[in-house]
Amino acid sequence: MNRCLWLKKNPGITQVVMLMVLTLLTQFVSAHHVLGRPSYSLNADSNTPPSMQIETQIGKYFVTYMVFPAFPKPNVQGRVNLYVKRIKDDKPFDGEVTFTIRDDAWFARNEETLGKQPSINNIFKQGFVFKNAGHYIISAKFSADNEPYTIDFPLRIGSPFPIGPIGITILLIFVMLLVVNVLLSKKMKRLKAQRNRDENIEPAS
Repeated sequence: MNRCLWLKKNPGITQVVMLMVLTLLTQFVSAHHVLGRPSYSLNADSNTPPSMQIETQIGKYFVTYMVFPAFPKPNVQGRVNLYVKRIKDDKPFDGEVTFTIRDDAWFARNEETLGKQPSINNIFKQGFVFKNAGHYIISAKFSADNEPYTIDFPLRIGSPFPIGPIGITILLIFVMLLVVNVLLSKKMKRLKAQRNRDENIEPAS
């Protein structure tokens, strides 16, 4: 019994394998896609580097997030600019915003506080320096009208490994399924060969 025939007789395994392959490809593609949009409107003589801009809406507020430079590298100073305006009357939020950072990974709990910043000309600015390349989540937290608000933004530092922890886990499971598939195929071939030998042996007279 060859491998393809075994998979045909086990459609559940085939569906699992295909699902894992598709998920792995999705992880690989998404790892190369940077959320937001780069802003290169600054001229070449400007001292301010290009930025990555992301816009979102949360509750009663419209939030614009910008990171400088657009693609930060390890051990290089970067900066986050946050603009918060009320949707109803376009009034800027004038309180304080706390910025925290954590790894963009499963069950990441090592959240650290970057700083608590007041509004300067309607902009909340937070600097950062990361030693290691990787995917991170920056959270901006503030309270308005006795309601807490938390906005999460992705931040990629350098060129981390493209697959990521989820992709690695799926890849390992996929490899294990292939190994099991090969072992079962070999076992079926041995059983078939043994059965053929037994059928060809004539009974002793």
